[in-house]
Amino acid sequence: MPKLIESPSVIESAGNKPKRIEEYVGRVNTGHASISVAKMSSPGGWKEPGQRPEFEEVTLVIRGMLKVEFDGGEIDVGAGECVVTQPGEWVRYSTPEAGGAEYVAVCLPAFSPDTVHRDK
Repeated sequence: MPKLIESPSVIESAGNKPKRIEEYVGRVNTGHASISVAKMSSPGGWKEPGQRPEFEEVTLVIRGMLKVEFDGGEIDVGAGECVVTQPGEWVRYSTPEAGGAEYVAVCLPAFSPDTVHRDK
């Protein structure tokens, strides 16, 4: 039987400014370890520490622009675009534009603070 997820859990974020993370599916809201789906709302000027996660991350930008830095360069991901990062690669996310951004992140397996491996 299909299971309706009526509301997300709000998760604390990393970074220099508050970012809203609404986890719909994942370790916190539904107990899923194999996948997480979260909606992010980050303000302009937000940036988080670099990370080398153990999970694949698929990120779809709904509004604004998400900057993704990686070893060897960076990608600006605009509204309607998607970026996929692989397990073990170093990445850093930010929303440098004044209006911030809204995006959906899907992590396989599910996001975990123990497997994201953020820079110190």
